[in-house]
Amino acid sequence: MTIIRIAAAGLALAAAAACTAPTPPRSQASTAASTVCAAPRETPGAETATTIDIIEQAYFCLLGNYYSGTTLDARSLLSAGFAALTQELNRNGHDVPEAGMPALTGDHKTDWTAFEAAYRKTTDQVPDLRDKLAVVTLEAIVASLGDNHARWAHDVRRPPDHYDGDGYGLGFLANVNGPQVDANPGTAVGPLFVTTVQGGAAQAAGLRPGDIIESVNRSAPFIDGKATPAIAALYPGYPEARPVRLRLLRQSTGRHWTVTLKPGLYQRDLAALQVVTSKLLDDDIAYVRLRGFAPDSANRVFKAISRLLTSRTLSGLVLDLRGNGGGSPIEATRLVSAFGHGKVTAYQCTVDGTCETSRTDDTVELLNLPLIVLTDRSCASACEHFSSAIKDLRLGQLVGTRTAGVISGPAQPYLLGNNTSLSFPAKHHLGPKREVNDRIGVPPDHHVPLTPKDAAAGRDPALAKALTLLNK
Repeated sequence: MTIIRIAAAGLALAAAAACTAPTPPRSQASTAASTVCAAPRETPGAETATTIDIIEQAYFCLLGNYYSGTTLDARSLLSAGFAALTQELNRNGHDVPEAGMPALTGDHKTDWTAFEAAYRKTTDQVPDLRDKLAVVTLEAIVASLGDNHARWAHDVRRPPDHYDGDGYGLGFLANVNGPQVDANPGTAVGPLFVTTVQGGAAQAAGLRPGDIIESVNRSAPFIDGKATPAIAALYPGYPEARPVRLRLLRQSTGRHWTVTLKPGLYQRDLAALQVVTSKLLDDDIAYVRLRGFAPDSANRVFKAISRLLTSRTLSGLVLDLRGNGGGSPIEATRLVSAFGHGKVTAYQCTVDGTCETSRTDDTVELLNLPLIVLTDRSCASACEHFSSAIKDLRLGQLVGTRTAGVISGPAQPYLLGNNTSLSFPAKHHLGPKREVNDRIGVPPDHHVPLTPKDAAAGRDPALAKALTLLNK
């Protein structure tokens, strides 16, 4: 299979069931146990079925621990959950008269009691769908937070035609965070285009850098300049990976054609798998690419620079964070610390405005190198923590396009009673100037987007701009 990197210029899926007797009420002891949530202390056991008790546990876990749980109108969570339940009933052709949303008052416990009664009355009529209804209900409750760092991790039963491999081999959208397109449709403008082809199926189909993707599975990626959910289809989550049909345009010849890429195993470029890669540019400028803030990634960056310093004096550093999806905020802070000491790199704040400060680790040796950071719409989370600190503290310059705006706050995991994991932020992130970057992103000091013509010609205008700035 082929790796393709793509970019969006200008920016980052019956028979009626037999009735059964209603489920008997639970004891007070089981109710109390089901509402407790705690951080995992060891590897959890095998996942068991999601039930209304697990949904209850997640509901009260969110209200007790989520960033705005104490001020949250829980009716929004329950309404979203019940809406998903009824939609799933409709999809399966099993709608039932009992599936009506109860009146809610705004009291967390009273509303849960009413919701649970209506939920049980509904699901008792469709026992064959009970497991699926529980899953979609809980997924919708978590999604209703609208928080890009909140998720419920659980296993999905594999369908008979499921492919469990490397996927399409598609790379990052250089100027839009692909998986976030549905949540942030305003973060991209067209066209969508191929930036690199490394062999395999895409090479056999004749794709080249600069080829514009006009449609994905017969749907336009942009309509009236606004991104559509078609883009997100290029980033399938388990188990949605299926063949993807692309309609392409080659501007240099005017050729239009269609290809179908099937998910499959492919030979990966070893360099592309490395978290840190480095090389020398213009004889005295260090270029380091960091693909994620993995554990010890800051030290690996420092070692890469040190190796380049062994035989020469460096005049500057280009740190390429394009496509960096984030990771550890601790590593982000350590990396900032190589460029400035005695600084606040971010704030982590509760809903009432009480904030903790993230400060530089002044035991990290300063590099004392002029710094240019390359960013794009796939620079997210810890990558944005680093980028905002570099910009706000004037420790370097950002070149490229705006970051993803996917930095609500560091997520904390909680283990639910069926051995699934619920994670979400207890605090929200603010930049060094106490600015909100979530959903907004960090704007570059120099806006230098990639175009289809650049990709076709093998040009990297952002890197060229970085070298120009360092050679002044």
